[in-house]
Amino acid sequence: MTSPSQPTTDRLVVITGVGRAGQAGEAIAAAFARDGAELVLLDRDAGVAERAKEIGKGGARVRGIVADLTDPADSLRAAREALGSDDRPLAALVAAAGGFAMSGPVGESDPSVFSRQIAISLTTAYLSTRAFMPALRRGRGSIVYFGAAAVLPGGMVAEKSAYAAAKAGALALMQAVSQEERKNGVRANAVAPTMIRTAANVSDMGADRNYVERESVADVVRWLCSDAARDVTGQTIRLGA
Repeated sequence: MTSPSQPTTDRLVVITGVGRAGQAGEAIAAAFARDGAELVLLDRDAGVAERAKEIGKGGARVRGIVADLTDPADSLRAAREALGSDDRPLAALVAAAGGFAMSGPVGESDPSVFSRQIAISLTTAYLSTRAFMPALRRGRGSIVYFGAAAVLPGGMVAEKSAYAAAKAGALALMQAVSQEERKNGVRANAVAPTMIRTAANVSDMGADRNYVERESVADVVRWLCSDAARDVTGQTIRLGA
């Protein structure tokens, strides 16, 4: 999926969850870099600096900022550092931070697993949205959230209730932002993939699974942030069989 226009050229795009090699966020960042966008990558992992360096080898302007996006104060600090000025517009925020863990049956589950899944997938999306919203309004920008196919109608969520609750929350957050910010020109949408071919998933489950390719995720995210999707908001796009 390739947009006929590349509206992020010379504009700022922020992507969360790009600390480790082989993640979906890495492929998304590489796609925007090829468009000529200026990128800021946010992650709590110090490896975000290395990801920025690798993606910027072709000449793209890419910065990596270490930030704890589960902390309100640090999220605001990261936004100030990313923007560099109080009047900088933001073209797009891609809230790709997250992770997966089985939690087992709810009756026997560990509350710490639930708390962590909510923190890494939902709290990071909420706090990054909150921190960057003024800049998104200035840029009439686009936000893309990450849900999961498992939480769509007919999905299987047994023994992964913590992950499912976090991803369902991200989709609800997307709907709220879409409705609230439409008047300000800010669009919010989501992707809901099945398993993505990330380095972690291949390591844990093997290579011979019916994965969604990272590049396919990147294509859809890029389209949602493009002028071609300027009338698209409040939508969830399922990816994978």
